Amino acid sequence: MTTEFPGPAGTDITGDGFSTRAIHAGQDPEQLTGAVAVPIYQTSTFAQDVAGETRAGYDYTRAGNPTRTALEVALASLEGARFGHAFASGMAASDALLRAVLKPGDHIVIPNDAYGGTFRLIDKIFKPWGIEHTSVPLVDLDAVRAAVRPNTKLIWSETPTNPLLSVSDIAGLAAVAHEAGAKLVVDNTFASPYLQQPLALGADIVLHSTTKYIGGHSDVIGGALITNDQQLSEDFDFHAKSMGGVPGPFDAWLTLRGLKTLAVRMDRHCDNAEAVVELLVGHPRVEKVYYPGLPGHPGHEVAKSQMSRFGGMVSFTVVGGIEEAIKVCSRTRLFLLAESLGGVESLIEHPGVMTHASVAGSDLEVPASLIRLSVGIEDIADLLTDLKDALD
Repeated sequence: MTTEFPGPAGTDITGDGFSTRAIHAGQDPEQLTGAVAVPIYQTSTFAQDVAGETRAGYDYTRAGNPTRTALEVALASLEGARFGHAFASGMAASDALLRAVLKPGDHIVIPNDAYGGTFRLIDKIFKPWGIEHTSVPLVDLDAVRAAVRPNTKLIWSETPTNPLLSVSDIAGLAAVAHEAGAKLVVDNTFASPYLQQPLALGADIVLHSTTKYIGGHSDVIGGALITNDQQLSEDFDFHAKSMGGVPGPFDAWLTLRGLKTLAVRMDRHCDNAEAVVELLVGHPRVEKVYYPGLPGHPGHEVAKSQMSRFGGMVSFTVVGGIEEAIKVCSRTRLFLLAESLGGVESLIEHPGVMTHASVAGSDLEVPASLIRLSVGIEDIADLLTDLKDALD
């Protein structure tokens, strides 16, 4: 069910600040009882008084559900978009996007340091289906332009990337894509809509794993596609309804609840990450720190121009190779050894043997001594002590 959000502020909202929209967009008090929290419409189907005539536009929850609609309106609002679509996971959203935009014989340009799950989906599922792909460093616009072919229909960007935190120029990529008659999708998961607005920079589609910062509490899986293009929105809606990769009402409700506090959480994530980076940069057992907020980061100036802050994700390599990296990951107490990111709790992982094992041996293989941190919102003194003890 395609739901259009009526502009960045919305006609039913007083004020257009980010946190105001996160709390109010699509979330008016329920009409019957005045409930302030959006109800969980835990139903699979909706009664009709006359065959084919629905009471409020809903007939079957796979096609649309009021709780999901509230989430989709809020997500669209925070990206300054007309249309939002919620999915059962980030990968379900990615799959629907690829099927909606591409057909066999088409070509896609992807980052040479893309998320492992994205690469697996494109290389193992869509390549046999007839989709060609080329991986290039998206930070190099000339390389991207050279990779574009007559049959290129999509440029896929993550910025910052997972896990090397490369930063690509969204406006520059949009220009390259549009010159070629292609679309630009930006995976905005690491930045979140609070720190970065890809549509305003020329992107055609924004992708989120809402599991991460948007949900924010490591208790729900979800994904989203957001756009200003009505035809794309209709295509996403058709694929969601036809393929069924949509969130249940309770998952939509949990994600919506997390979204309300996104701004305050992201500020704390950023504060803590900056302190962690300061510790790592000066530590003798750390070889290299990957963080867009560092002046020496190759994408620092681009990040400054398109992000309001630099996020809560930090990666670094350690002296001693893969053996020492794995040991460091097992020594922390507060940084939990687990996959995923963006929750209130801090996580540590070894990408090479965890989230990015699927790219081993490919052009996207990550350094063996790389450690990735999702810096949470705990007291920073405790996080620094924990990390220092693990390194020492």
